[in-house]
Amino acid sequence: MGWHKRAFAGGHRARASPKAGPGSPGEGNGKLKPEIPVNTFGLGANVPFATGNASESLIALVNGRFVVLRVPYPLGFYAKNVDGRIDDPHLGWKGRGLWTTFGSRTPWHMEPGKGTRPKVYHFQLRPNPLAR
Repeated sequence: MGWHKRAFAGGHRARASPKAGPGSPGEGNGKLKPEIPVNTFGLGANVPFATGNASESLIALVNGRFVVLRVPYPLGFYAKNVDGRIDDPHLGWKGRGLWTTFGSRTPWHMEPGKGTRPKVYHFQLRPNPLAR
């Protein structure tokens, strides 16, 4: 056991100066959050998540590899937090999922523009594409 340093997938940018920010050079994504203790999403128990602020995604660390859960719309998805919840264990994948809040310090710069308010998003993972 011990600590391992891993570079996030995507979201990298050039550093303005050698003193610019912690982490790897040009790191733009959020840091890993504590593990979600039960399998609320379908990727397994004790999976840590990160907010992919610079890549419009949530990022999970599963068996030493990053799984990127990209949000295609709205552009500029900026997750503030992530939490897993099981609403009904008897419904399988439909009764569980991840919840995240979405907001920015300047919401008028996001899609769809002026008047945009913070939102709550619910992520669910189907066991296969045709699952009902």
